[in-house]
Amino acid sequence: MRSEDILRAPSTPLDGPAFPAGPYHFSRREYLTITYRTDPDAMRAVVPEPLEVDEPLVRFEVIRMPDSTGLGDYTESGQVLRVRHDGEEAEYIHAMYLDNAPAIALGREGSGYPKKLGAPRLSTDSDTLVGTLDYGSLRVATATMGYKYAPMDPAAARAELAVPTYMLKRIPGYDGTPRICELLRIEISDLTVHGAWTGPARLQLFAHALAPMADLPVLEVVGASHILTDLTLPTPTVAHDYLTAGERAA
Repeated sequence: MRSEDILRAPSTPLDGPAFPAGPYHFSRREYLTITYRTDPDAMRAVVPEPLEVDEPLVRFEVIRMPDSTGLGDYTESGQVLRVRHDGEEAEYIHAMYLDNAPAIALGREGSGYPKKLGAPRLSTDSDTLVGTLDYGSLRVATATMGYKYAPMDPAAARAELAVPTYMLKRIPGYDGTPRICELLRIEISDLTVHGAWTGPARLQLFAHALAPMADLPVLEVVGASHILTDLTLPTPTVAHDYLTAGERAA
């Protein structure tokens, strides 16, 4: 295989890549999101500089993705933290758990999404929208919300999904020290909202050593949303390079 062919390959293995080249479009993507207030010290302990914690708010998400170009059908769950960067309100993706190998590989290699294997599920139980996350055989989170309980302003739903978002990409070299260590930024703009609702919601988090979502405890639920959308994931940009910043400091 020629060098130029190797450089054009989207991922390894070269004869059966773990994921195809983008762009990656998601149709009928369904969000259950519960926003809650947590312990500010616990949140500051996991938010990387130069991001700053203003109000200690966390969004717990379960996202159903039945039609994703190149990736197929899967479900994802995680925690997104409210932060500020250069005076701009933003979010930081703290943890993501999903049930799809190509999406895990793409998220970690192609971008900086902190993805691990998990078993999330989004379903309807009578009049209740239910999101759960299991890690291995153990329950990590259970979220409930009144199903399509009250309409949500579509503009507010769009703003919730289109907020600038940061994530940390850290890839070690062969000696274990970081070879890439960057803070990345994305902002979704290609977005269509098909429906949005809000309603009463509750969230339970259960302690787990390797899926420590409960380390950001639920002190108060402050909002919930159920959003149906189509969107295309943008290419991330580098907002901060920790390696070059470290060289300048030295």
